[in-house]
Amino acid sequence: MNNTLNQSVIFLFNKSNKRLFNFCIYSSSNTFNVNGMEDPKISALLIVFNEEKNIEDALNSVEFADEIIVLDSFSTDKTVDIIKNKYPNVKLYQNKFEDFTKQRNLCISYAKNDWILFLDADERITPKLKNEILKEIKKPVTKKAYFFKRKFFFMGEKVNYSGTQNDKNIRLFKKEVAHYDENKRVHEGLSNVDNPGTLQNYLLHFSFDSYEAYYKKVIHYSKLKAKDLHEKRIKYQMVKQLSKSAFSFFKTYILKLGILDGRKGLTLSYLSALSSFKTYEFLKEEYA
Repeated sequence: MNNTLNQSVIFLFNKSNKRLFNFCIYSSSNTFNVNGMEDPKISALLIVFNEEKNIEDALNSVEFADEIIVLDSFSTDKTVDIIKNKYPNVKLYQNKFEDFTKQRNLCISYAKNDWILFLDADERITPKLKNEILKEIKKPVTKKAYFFKRKFFFMGEKVNYSGTQNDKNIRLFKKEVAHYDENKRVHEGLSNVDNPGTLQNYLLHFSFDSYEAYYKKVIHYSKLKAKDLHEKRIKYQMVKQLSKSAFSFFKTYILKLGILDGRKGLTLSYLSALSSFKTYEFLKEEYA
């Protein structure tokens, strides 16, 4: 807090006891709420790799944060140059990628504020969601973490079903609970959060602009999930590989109404099945 404060005294008359009293309001470079308490501050965090197409829109959507930190996995495109040249106030770090959990936990260690806002480079905070975030964290009593509901876009088009209708992730949380479960390399989650809240406005998720990009993600995630299964000593079984793959397609296309998304739903259902199939294929290689 700034030590140089400007003090103004407001004289108020209390009709109930006919006393005159002084009420002091302090102003400084910091922002205070009506109770005289400093407003909570947010650290916005991103872990990235080769996100030159997304990084500007992502950073612009979190410009309201008090601190922005990017942890890059030694990108080979223009991601780092864009950040250095266009966003001088962003704190940029680099670390070799091992898995998502380790990257997220390392990124959190750089944050200095009480609230963490974790964003993927293909996600966007809307103005309505921004306002809801700022309003929520200023409440006298808050949850320790919040789910964000997401609107999913695939190849530039909105997806309404295929399992995305219930899609939500914890993206806002207090630093005191900011630790991702180290037993999961992918689809990582916080390890010590009970009863998180849910914000009402949507986070936009522009997942992939091409089939090829989504396919690469499926392969990458499948390799990480296979390592998790291997560490848990789960054996490869062809019957399980085929049955899980078939059920993944059925679940996405029928149970989660992917059929209503037309060709996009069919493609997403196939990729869901492919993810299950490749996970067990890579698990088989782990035991080779």
